[in-house]
Formats: sequence, C-alpha cells, structure tokens
Amino acid sequence: MNVETNQNGTLTDIKQTIVFDSPIEKVWEKVSTSENIAEWFMPNDFEPKVGHEFHIQSPFGPSPCKVLEIDAPNKLSFAWDTEGWVVEFILKDLGDKTEFTLIHGGWKRPEDIIGKANQKSSIIRDTMGNGWNGIVHQRLRKVVEG
Repeated sequence: MNVETNQNGTLTDIKQTIVFDSPIEKVWEKVSTSENIAEWFMPNDFEPKVGHEFHIQSPFGPSPCKVLEIDAPNKLSFAWDTEGWVVEFILKDLGDKTEFTLIHGGWKRPEDIIGKANQKSSIIRDTMGNGWNGIVHQRLRKVVEG
C-alpha cells in the first residue's frame, strides 16, 4: 500500500484525469444529472443546484451529500458523506475532446478510522482510489464516448 500524506499529515487527494473523445457539452450532461450519474456511478437524487442536499446509494447505505459548486460546463463539486470528503468534477474544453479530472479530497490521517466501513482511512483511500480508476476510465468513458 502506498500511503502519501500532505504536510499536515492527512492523506493526499485521489485524482483521476482522462481525455474523452467527446465535446464538453456531452461530458457535462453525463456528470451533472441524477439519471446520468446513476448510469456510471451510483443511484442518487442529485440536482445541479448549489446547496441541494441529496443521497448517493453506496454499498454502505445512503450517503448524505450537498452540492457545493456548479460552474457549467466546467466544474461541479459536492460534499460526500460525513467524513469531510469533497468530490470535484473539473472539465476542460479541448474542442471535440474534453479533459475530465475527478478529485476526491478531504481525507483524514492514514490511521484514522472511517466510521461506516470501520477501516483505517489509508485502506479506504486505497480502495476508493482503485474504484475511481475503474469508474472514470471504464464506466464513465463508456457512457461519454458510447
């Protein structure tokens, strides 16, 4: 396990960047509506409105979330669950292609226990890092380029 920490001792953000062979409008549509997010991520009742509280149906049960920022078609961020996590989708227009970056931040120190999973933060970060890799590079790519 590769444990990287910031200067304050917390785990580094998970970051996935990929270039999709699709225009930014199509990618934005796939990452900014409840139905489309459910297609590649998890069931949810998301609405693209700052302050909107919603739930993502995770394997550990419903996770409370809150929309923090919407800057169509360039950025969307939301607070996820009760651990202080923030997920950001950042889109960059490359003409007929789009650079998409996912950042999952707000991690605690490696030894801190994540309540719902009852595991160390470092283990959960590792697991979620691998999960995001598959979600972004396979599942999201399929709905965006399909």
